[in-house]
Amino acid sequence: MREYLLVFLVAAAATYLLTVIAREIALRTGAVAKVRDRDVHAVPIPYLGGLAMLGGLVAAYVVARQLPFLSTSQPFVFRDAGIVLIAGALICAVGVLDDLFELDALTKLGGQVLAAGFLIAFGIQYVFFPGSDGTQFVLDGSQGALLTGFVVVATVNAVNFVDGLDGLAAGVVGIGALAYFVFCYSLADFNNVSLATTGALLSASLAGACIGFLPHNFHQARLFMGDSGSMLIGLVLSASTVTLTGQFTPSQITAGAAGSQASFLPTLLPLLLPVSILIVPILDLVLAVVRRTRAGRSPFAPDKQHLHHRLLEIGHSHRRAVLIMYLWAALVAFGTVLMSLASDESWMWATVAAMAAVTVAATFLLPRLRRPELPDQPGMQI
Repeated sequence: MREYLLVFLVAAAATYLLTVIAREIALRTGAVAKVRDRDVHAVPIPYLGGLAMLGGLVAAYVVARQLPFLSTSQPFVFRDAGIVLIAGALICAVGVLDDLFELDALTKLGGQVLAAGFLIAFGIQYVFFPGSDGTQFVLDGSQGALLTGFVVVATVNAVNFVDGLDGLAAGVVGIGALAYFVFCYSLADFNNVSLATTGALLSASLAGACIGFLPHNFHQARLFMGDSGSMLIGLVLSASTVTLTGQFTPSQITAGAAGSQASFLPTLLPLLLPVSILIVPILDLVLAVVRRTRAGRSPFAPDKQHLHHRLLEIGHSHRRAVLIMYLWAALVAFGTVLMSLASDESWMWATVAAMAAVTVAATFLLPRLRRPELPDQPGMQI
C-alpha cells in the first residue's frame, strides 16, 4: 500500500508542476479556449492540460519500476501498463491537434478507434466473464476486441462530454480511479494473490494525476485539460478495468469478500466498472444524443443542456454544482465496489442508502435552503 501511495503522490506532484509548463506551451501555440456564444467563461483559457497529466502518469510509471515491491511483480504488470500509456499518448496527441486546430468529430473518433485498436493489438482486451456458479464464458478474439473497443471509445466520449465545468472531469475520473483501486487491491488481498496488478498501478497513477491537476483547474480555472486530457483519462480508466480479466482467474473475480460467492455482481465488474464509475457522464452522453437527435441536430452538436448546466439552472453555484457531481460519482463508484466486496449485506445496504440520502438532499434541498448566489464568472467549456 505504501508504494501505491508513493505512486499516487508522484503522479500528483509531477502533474501539478508540469501544468505550469503546459499552460505556457498553450499560450505560445495559441491553444486557447476562446469565448463563444455557448460558453460562459468570460476570458480565454489555455488548453493542453492533458500534456501535464500524461507527464504525471509517465513519471509515476517510471518511479514504480524502481520500487522494491512493485519492481519485483510479474512482468506483465509493467508491460500492460506501458501499452496503456502508449495508447494514452496516442490519443493525447489527437487531443492536442484538436485543441490547436479543432478537428471534426469524425477525425477525433478515428483517433479514438486507433488508440483502442492499439490496446487490442497488444492483448489489452476482455478475455472472459465468470459465472456465479464457477463456470465461465470465454470470449473469442473478435468478440473481446469488439467489446473492448466499444467500452474504451464510449468511456472516452463520456469523459469528454462531462468536461464542462471547472474541475468536473478531473474530479469525477479521480473519484472513479480511487474506487477502482480499492476494488483491485481488495480483490487481490481477499484471494491471497500478488497485490501488484496493472489495474491498481494505473488507477493509483490516474487518481494522482487528476488530483494534481485540480488546483489549476478548479473554479476559477487557469487551465483546461482540453480534449488532450479528457480523452487521455477516459482511455486510461477504461483500459485499467479491461486488464482485470487478463490477470485474475474466473474463480478469483467471482469471489467476494473473504471468498464469499453470494453476490453475482463481482462477476460483471470487469464490464460494469467503467459504466458504474462514469454513470453520470455516460447518462449525460446518452441524454445529449437523444436530445440532439430528436431535435434533428447532429449528436455531436454542442448545446447548454448538460446535467451540469441544469444544476446551475436550479440554483447551485458553479463550485457547488461540481461538488454535487462529485457526490453522485462517489455514490455510484464506491457503492458499486462496496456491493461487490462486502460480506454483510445489511451493513452494505445501510451505507449505500445513507450515501444516497446525503447526495439527493445536497442536490435538491440546498438551492431551497440557501438564497441563490450571485452569478460568478465560471471558466466553463463544453
